[in-house]
Amino acid sequence: MSLTPQFGSIIPSQKQQALDTNFLKFDEGDNDFAQQYLPEIYEQEVERYGNRTLSGFLRMVGAEMPMTSDQVIWSEQNRLHIAYDDVAANLGTASHLDLTTVNGTTVVNVISINDTIVIMDVVSGTEAKGIVTDVPTVNGGTLGNAAHIAVQLYTGSDVQSVFASSTTLKIFVYGSDYTKGTTIGTGAGNSATRVSVTPQFTQFSNSPVIIRSQYVISGSDMAQIGWVEVATEDGASGYLWYLKAESETRLRFEDYLEMSMVEGELNTNAGAGNYQASKLPGTQGLFAAIEDRGNVNVGFTAAAGLTQFDEILKNLDTQGAIEENMLFLQRQTALDFDDMLSQISTGAEGGTAFGLFENSAEMALNLGFSGFRRGSYDFYKTDWKYLNDASTRGAIDGVNSIEGVLVPAGTSTVYDQILGTNIRRPFLHVRYRASQGDDRRMKSWLTGSAGGAFTSTLDAMEVNFLSERCLVTQAANNFVLFKGI
Repeated sequence: MSLTPQFGSIIPSQKQQALDTNFLKFDEGDNDFAQQYLPEIYEQEVERYGNRTLSGFLRMVGAEMPMTSDQVIWSEQNRLHIAYDDVAANLGTASHLDLTTVNGTTVVNVISINDTIVIMDVVSGTEAKGIVTDVPTVNGGTLGNAAHIAVQLYTGSDVQSVFASSTTLKIFVYGSDYTKGTTIGTGAGNSATRVSVTPQFTQFSNSPVIIRSQYVISGSDMAQIGWVEVATEDGASGYLWYLKAESETRLRFEDYLEMSMVEGELNTNAGAGNYQASKLPGTQGLFAAIEDRGNVNVGFTAAAGLTQFDEILKNLDTQGAIEENMLFLQRQTALDFDDMLSQISTGAEGGTAFGLFENSAEMALNLGFSGFRRGSYDFYKTDWKYLNDASTRGAIDGVNSIEGVLVPAGTSTVYDQILGTNIRRPFLHVRYRASQGDDRRMKSWLTGSAGGAFTSTLDAMEVNFLSERCLVTQAANNFVLFKGI
């Protein structure tokens, strides 16, 4: 049987064979003849970027706790001993020291008569010890200037002859010295009133930010089925349809929850009660907290690694001296640390340490950490993917770039204003808004009129995500931020 081709018709064949009479031809016009063949389709999605998620840092070093307010406030201890920086030798009187700081701010004087002090010039290295012989009248002495104290050096010299007009002096009280049979009373001399030192605390606060995201798909697109076999970072695997995009939106939002806590900044343009985007208060993230209240190391390199790292240890000695610390580093800085560690021999000087992981090397390695000890400190080093990912800070390497962070392990003791007592908290922890009526740690819900949602006349399915949270960085003076030059 033969058919006369009309309007693009074809002549069928009795067998399943490729003939020029039974194939549609696309070689006329803009079409290509090869388009008649069905493509060879790989159903499985190729993971060309590996694990793309960035979250996990805060899970490793912190905790999450609910709160009910627009602000979280905590108090941190100040130093225990009496010390003053930027003290000046007073040109007016040979025995006087001026506690007024260089920038002109008068400090609170809590030094008493008969206190023994150490005086050090931090520039020249000159040092002397003496006893306080007079203090301001407000402290029971006779001096009219509230920022002055009179000191008799034990060498017999006066203050100005030893320290000239130096304004770079540091002094601290190391004890006191009284004659026999005296009492602490009123007036000058051995019966002078001692200043009662009232402990002061420093108060910090942070505010939560509302983080939101949404995925929308129309009802028509939901009816156009297309399957892709996937294995996503959150554990979902198998064949996904339009929910493939929903799954990635959720993963991206979960990353934003952590990235907001790390990168957050307070908004200096914030206006009271003004909720325009440019007026929102913002929140202080980890990097901002360390730059504001912590330590910043610039230009850590393998060449000067051990010497430079020891300087960091000396600075930690002046702070809380937390024994166990974690290092989260970008690739180059991690390599610099490896080169530095190659200079350290085992034994008293250095070596490996896994105390934080129940002294189990296997546990530490399974979590991606390698441990080492330097001085009296244990450090656990790991790569931080957030600093290596090309879609975030991994694309930046050089001037002012973030190259790593040192985070103290364990917990800190702070005064809780609500409980009215000292409590222990991880140095880093997240506070999220929650109450009996609403938990805003991680909310997701459906709206629209498709995909099982019947809440509006919108011909689409809307997948909504919301969280309200902030990061509490306690004792930031124990943190170190590594930056490039």
